[in-house]
Amino acid sequence: MTDIKKIVVIGPESTGKSTLSAALAEALNTIWVPEYARAYLEQLGRPYEQHDLIEIAKGQLQSEDELAVKANRLLICDTDLNVINVWSNARYGHCNRWITENIATRKYDMYLLTNIDTIWEDDPLREHPLPEERKYFYNIYKDIVQSSNLPWADISGKHEERLKNALEAIQQHILS
Repeated sequence: MTDIKKIVVIGPESTGKSTLSAALAEALNTIWVPEYARAYLEQLGRPYEQHDLIEIAKGQLQSEDELAVKANRLLICDTDLNVINVWSNARYGHCNRWITENIATRKYDMYLLTNIDTIWEDDPLREHPLPEERKYFYNIYKDIVQSSNLPWADISGKHEERLKNALEAIQQHILS
């Protein structure tokens, strides 16, 4: 598992993170970690509360750890705990310390930041459809990846272009 390189696809809601993650895993003959929050929230049966974010974070990390042993050199992660931190701060004004401590200790190898140049797709689990909200969150994620001291790439365009650009970035920074 230590030889596995972890690539995080990060960005605002409805920017094609899951689509890109699945396509990258297929193109790179590996597997991807779906966003645990979606499965958790779909089965919750009530509006989420702040304590749910810790359970989501734990589930995300557990999924990552379980799938890393099955990955072929690369593990594509559809999100990381930074997203939960941003989500918690936006909704509640702060984030649980367990989450921020795990952000500090969890190691990744690269970020792919999905741009907001996609069409918003309505979904009951999404909360920020306005263009100014999308730009606000995009800028937060851009700050995160820029300060991560990891290679990162801004991924924009239509699906095929996004996949091509992401594969080129991975080739340049991880596989070279």
